[in-house]
Amino acid sequence: MNNLNFSFSDLITGYVKSANKESNSYSVETSDGNVFSFILTDNTYAEMIRNLGESFIDCTSQMADMLTAGRHVFLYGVFYPDQENMFEVKHIVFSGKHGNDFVFEKQDWWIKQISQLADFYLNAQFGTETVDFKNYRTMLNLYGQKIDSTRQETDTISRLVYGFASAYMMTGNEKYLEVAEKGSQYLRDHFCMVDSLDDICYWYHAVEFGDTHNKKVMGSNMPDVPGFRKANTQTVRERKMIASEFGDDYDAIPAYEQIYALAGLTQTYRITGNTIIRDAIDKTLNLFEKYYKDHEKGGYFSHIDPITFDARSEGLGRNRAKKNWNSVGDHAPAYLINLLLATGKEEHKQMLIDTAESITNHFQDYDESAFVQEKFFEDWSHDKTWGWQQNRGVVGHNLKIAWNLMRVVNIYPSEDYVKFSRKIAELMPKHGGDNQRGGWYDVVERELKEGEDIHRYAWHDRKAWWQQEQGILAYLILNGIEKDEAYLKYARESSAFYNAWFLDHDSGAVYFNVLANGIPYLLGNERNKGSHSMSGYHSFELCYLASVYTNLLITKQPMDFYFKPTPNSLEDRILRVAPDLLPVGSIEIESVTIDGVSYSDFNAAELSINLPVSDVPVKVKVTIVPTVGLAHFNVTSTVSSDKITLKLTGSLDSHGIPFLREELENVIQAQPKFFVLDVTSLTQISALGMRALIFAKQKLATEESMIILGASAEVKALFDDQEFSEELIFI
Repeated sequence: MNNLNFSFSDLITGYVKSANKESNSYSVETSDGNVFSFILTDNTYAEMIRNLGESFIDCTSQMADMLTAGRHVFLYGVFYPDQENMFEVKHIVFSGKHGNDFVFEKQDWWIKQISQLADFYLNAQFGTETVDFKNYRTMLNLYGQKIDSTRQETDTISRLVYGFASAYMMTGNEKYLEVAEKGSQYLRDHFCMVDSLDDICYWYHAVEFGDTHNKKVMGSNMPDVPGFRKANTQTVRERKMIASEFGDDYDAIPAYEQIYALAGLTQTYRITGNTIIRDAIDKTLNLFEKYYKDHEKGGYFSHIDPITFDARSEGLGRNRAKKNWNSVGDHAPAYLINLLLATGKEEHKQMLIDTAESITNHFQDYDESAFVQEKFFEDWSHDKTWGWQQNRGVVGHNLKIAWNLMRVVNIYPSEDYVKFSRKIAELMPKHGGDNQRGGWYDVVERELKEGEDIHRYAWHDRKAWWQQEQGILAYLILNGIEKDEAYLKYARESSAFYNAWFLDHDSGAVYFNVLANGIPYLLGNERNKGSHSMSGYHSFELCYLASVYTNLLITKQPMDFYFKPTPNSLEDRILRVAPDLLPVGSIEIESVTIDGVSYSDFNAAELSINLPVSDVPVKVKVTIVPTVGLAHFNVTSTVSSDKITLKLTGSLDSHGIPFLREELENVIQAQPKFFVLDVTSLTQISALGMRALIFAKQKLATEESMIILGASAEVKALFDDQEFSEELIFI
């Protein structure tokens, strides 16, 4: 029975184990050590993983030569049962240009990706018009077109705001900050309810907008009520929804909605120090403290009654006096770590430690399952019958715990946190990962039945974009701190799967779900780029933190970050610029500019800047570098209309030539009208480097001179020695 006597297509990912071009005989070894033999056909084609905004990189003509031992590849092909399950490969995706190269470890990979994401959502939500969040729509189709609706949801707006704030921090693009600030203001004006007597604020689930003709919207049977704050136009009225209308949380105020309402506000606050935003954050923390926190048994309740704010109200039904992963664990990544980075306040640190302690003390359940327990009754006994979750594990939540505990351990050293994180890292590849195809699964049964080796999938074997993020970040920070090469291997494999299969090169942004084999799943709400579940959060967060962990902890490259505070609004005019909770002493400030002018009043080790007296916003650019092992050469590119700028940093010797040549090849292919070489931070350039520049200039069709920006006398002399200066403009 069940003989595989039919052909089927599938994906294999792993490392080339053997290659014989003459006999067309190859083999690949998967992450867990399984070996598959394969052959190429006349119609096999190959490409390189490419970033959003990049053109197809055709590797077909050299694919056989690129199949060298140890190289990481994705192989999509067909199994034929008549030849002992021979695998004929039809499509190859290489993860890098060279043997142990991974394209997403370039210093600016994630920076470029977040710019592409921001531009997609900027165009989708606001087009070329003035940014006005009254035009925001929760639902966007595959192409970024609005699916018209009269309902706006707090959390989806907040997540989009988070995305644009993060994009600004990485790029300094003022348009992104404009969206973040206007979105933050819009949330406060339309979705925030302040109870001054109780010194709290809470956030509406959603707002529906209708006209003045008493027309019902979205089929709602709610009575008409007067519009709330600033609903002062004659053409639009607002209907507030205090309680959730989603099935899991119906007629309750779930903790996760209040938590994610702060995601965008807090990231924006890190940039601007806006005191009005801070007041809303503080009052929401008061809400958590007074109504969600269990002061007797610890943790936070998952739901409160929308009228009494009582977590034990009988009206909550199955959500009465419950706790879950979201109500306890989501504080840290959604806003609390970012708030601590901005304030340095002891109360924020203690709240963060409190959540980490609750997770460590109550979520582990390894006598019963490889997965953590996520649902609890008030006394922390296990709830294995709730709703859709039952006794199931969410793979991404396990990975998320490891990622965030390894962040917290940098301010509160704990062997328990490290041990727990390492346990998750050890178990998840076998129990929640796909070792044949790559990537991380969604929801599985926590326990194996007799005779089972594979956890059964709750509904399907698809893979969601947000769970890939958790895997990438968990293993990146584990490697960055623990220096275990196995963690780097899993981080690279996770990043490769995400960048190979989730980036939508046709329409922009990323797919919600892919099938197990990486093919996009484009049915129902999962075909959309905007929904209740997807907005500008996880994909942007991944870009921000993958860049931070890769550059500052692993490949040892510098990073620039941007802020725009009003100095006099900050306590003691101190701007805290730590990019994340990283090991103490691992990074420092190298340089600072304020409004484009070099500035020296900063504490490099404490990652803080003493700002000048000012009542107007100032733009702060800070370069942060690793304290140990800084790469001696780095090259990054910036593209704007008809100009490409390459920034060279450090010493350009023979070791840096491959990186320079790769970027110069991209310049030659693009053929810009203007080519700018920023050598402000270049300390030395070898003869090889000079020849590479001369060759690139030869290949450019433009008649405009190459512009050299910021050359020191020593560097300019090197150009003079090569008789190259007459073709250049020095600025």
